[in-house]
Amino acid sequence: MYDHIGLKVKDLAASRRFYEAALAPLGHVPGPHDHSYAGIGPANEPALWLYAASGATGPGTHIAFRAPNHEAVSAFHKAGLEAGGTDNGGAGARPDYSPSYYAAFLIDPDGNNVEAVCP
Repeated sequence: MYDHIGLKVKDLAASRRFYEAALAPLGHVPGPHDHSYAGIGPANEPALWLYAASGATGPGTHIAFRAPNHEAVSAFHKAGLEAGGTDNGGAGARPDYSPSYYAAFLIDPDGNNVEAVCP
């Protein structure tokens, strides 16, 4: 579907903490990083890249990550909240999306809507 996504972030350390914690239950791990960027994704295949950008603000981007099961969706939500994310919809069924859609939503430190979904 996609090869990688890049997000400009105003606080790279805060964004790394959030994404590394929230995406760990989905099988994602930290990848290459330095003071200006960080990669996160499946082992040896970072697909989400965070780039430090002075004055960056969240434009309302929406990113959805596929989860293997309902438990991983719940763990994503819990870990993301503990790492500084804001609740934007707890883990649960979303029958208005589809009969089997199960998801949770968080707002990241830059104002982006981040979802974990088990369709």
